[in-house]
Amino acid sequence: MVEQQEASDDAVMTRIGQAIMLLHGGDREEARNRFGALWSELGADGDALHRCTLAHYMADTQDDPGDELAWDLRALTAADGLRTAEGPGDGPSRGEGPDAGEGRVGDRAAEHRDTPAVRAFYPSLHLNLAADYLKLQRPDSARIHLQRARAAAESLADDGYGGGVRAAIDRLELRMREH
Repeated sequence: MVEQQEASDDAVMTRIGQAIMLLHGGDREEARNRFGALWSELGADGDALHRCTLAHYMADTQDDPGDELAWDLRALTAADGLRTAEGPGDGPSRGEGPDAGEGRVGDRAAEHRDTPAVRAFYPSLHLNLAADYLKLQRPDSARIHLQRARAAAESLADDGYGGGVRAAIDRLELRMREH
């Protein structure tokens, strides 16, 4: 049964990956359609890593900055849902609220094998939110998320991904100074 669930999870990530390939290949509309269908299948209680990944990339398919912000916020919410069970002091998740670390979502999060993968998403999630807020002419919110992106990026490895995210943070910070 566990193997069947893992194979099913892999199939969802494969489908997300296929839509990402369409997006990176320039077919934003088809990527958006596939992400939308997958989002409907996953539902509100779907796997947090799937929802985070899907929403993170779905934001990039949006034409309207407000819609892009909404999807980036969904990605952050999914990541936070997975992180709430880590407990205080275990990372940048706020873990606030009456149900933090308790209940069905918290139990699932405590045992989730992909928590490190979601943790690696945080710098990019906050960077995207900062960029969204800048597009929407909300510089104070943009600065808050840029600071969170920089703080979260400290935990990234010194590899291509980590270097790329840090460089993007630097570029956005420079853009914000110019405005």
